[in-house]
Amino acid sequence: MSVIIDTSIWVEYFRNGNNLEKVDFLIDENLVATNDLIIAELTPFLKVKKQKNLIDLLNAISKLIIHINWDQLIDLQYQCLRNGLNGVGIPDLIIVQNAMENNAKIYSIDKHFLSMADFLDVKIF
Repeated sequence: MSVIIDTSIWVEYFRNGNNLEKVDFLIDENLVATNDLIIAELTPFLKVKKQKNLIDLLNAISKLIIHINWDQLIDLQYQCLRNGLNGVGIPDLIIVQNAMENNAKIYSIDKHFLSMADFLDVKIF
């Protein structure tokens, strides 16, 4: 099973080494997956910091293709609202949809993902 490492984890990992052991484990076990949305969130900051090697390494990670199903996104957002979870952005819902479609887990410190796991069929690492 693949694990999509969310932007929140990568930022902490690059900034101060938080989650080092878990991320390194996932890398060593070849379980890490990403998608173009996460790469798009990380790359501009890394370019500003002139971190070409990190950009290259991130782009070498197995990418899960994003197939956006807008009706499903609307339903996911509806389910969030129905369960009292407000303010979940479309990018987070796209990541959830991508994980569900690929039977992948999500590794994140974003509370939205943790809360969504209570009522959606999304797995959290």
